[in-house]
Amino acid sequence: MVFAFLFGLSMDYEVFILSRMREEYDATGSTDTAVVRGIGRTGRLVTSAALILFLAFVSMATAPDTDVKVLATGLAAGILVDATLIRALLVPAIVSLFGRWNWWLPARPARILRVEPSRARGPGPTDRGTATI
Repeated sequence: MVFAFLFGLSMDYEVFILSRMREEYDATGSTDTAVVRGIGRTGRLVTSAALILFLAFVSMATAPDTDVKVLATGLAAGILVDATLIRALLVPAIVSLFGRWNWWLPARPARILRVEPSRARGPGPTDRGTATI
């Protein structure tokens, strides 16, 4: 149950963060700029929400019922790890590492989703001019 809750919450916030990064990438064409601006604009909001949930679950962990304590402690720890390690460190690092390949969408899935396929543009895999298509 803890995993299901944390997975759903994490995906919700990740979609929010990555959508903002994609908007910035579409505007600038640079993944590194998109990461900086995307995290800069959504980071405080997402971290504040995680802090509120963390504190709510810590307060629930003081309940006398053992089952509630275990559930609340697991959720609080998971939210803390997700907010600090995953969203603040791993996601920006991996998105920067993959560069423009984060945003690649082939023609067939694009047609199914009814969106434009991604066009190859800009410098190489990490937006630092190492390769071109």
